[in-house]
Amino acid sequence: MAAPYEISPTQLLRLVGTPDMPVTLDLRIDEDFAADPRTVPTARRISFDRVEEIIPSLVGKRVVVYCQKGRKISQGAAAILRASDIPAEVLEGGQFAWRDVGAPMISATKLPQPDRLGRMVWVTRHRPKIDRIACPWLIRRFIAPDALFLFVPPADVELVAERFQGTPFDIEGVRFSHRDKFCSFDTMISEFGLSDPALDHVATIVRAADTNRHELAPEAPGLLAVMLGLSRMYRDDLAQLEAGMAVYDALYRWARDATDEGHDWPASSTPPRGRSKTEGSEA
Repeated sequence: MAAPYEISPTQLLRLVGTPDMPVTLDLRIDEDFAADPRTVPTARRISFDRVEEIIPSLVGKRVVVYCQKGRKISQGAAAILRASDIPAEVLEGGQFAWRDVGAPMISATKLPQPDRLGRMVWVTRHRPKIDRIACPWLIRRFIAPDALFLFVPPADVELVAERFQGTPFDIEGVRFSHRDKFCSFDTMISEFGLSDPALDHVATIVRAADTNRHELAPEAPGLLAVMLGLSRMYRDDLAQLEAGMAVYDALYRWARDATDEGHDWPASSTPPRGRSKTEGSEA
């Protein structure tokens, strides 16, 4: 059991890929990081002796810190944060424990370089649909929660990316795009080294909807319908992205926790008191 002010790998794993994921800080020294340059999803690397410098950016946020084994570096940094009223916990057992339970990890050496302000900037075509909503969701939930997304005309994607220190995606001829029968979402999962059964399930649905191969997943037509509907509801691409984030949040939670659950009405031949059988069609 985790000690006070600690969170177990299992507990943190339940938060990965959800909007409730805490701000996570990788405090490993360079030697330890070089030995295994993979991080907990969304983790930000920072030297343990610079933790006090980022306290203003952590106000009002839940924080989890970890080093290699979850001992002196993590415990000291978390105590410093708590002394400044930042609710900070230590990942029990550190990066070693996270690795040993087989939790998803990010290949940090494959991440794009941030811009001069420290942000991860991504650029793609405007008027996003399936893949161009799924990819930003993946990045914000598993890679960089504060990533910046720029939606521009197709002909300008690479030019904007070059000028604004961004990474182009979902256009022909770039690193993060379609490969053979796989879509950009698949490519990102592969490039970042992610391995997660629920995420793989979501990827199959995204691929089926985005490449018009609905036989791959029965949920694909529904995802296509919702994404096309959102594209008609919003003129602003960023507003559409925010709405789409909730859709993919729900799809991921279903893939992780609810694929065996069904729903039907009526549950029995006798309707609830006060309702007729025809009224039950609203459920």
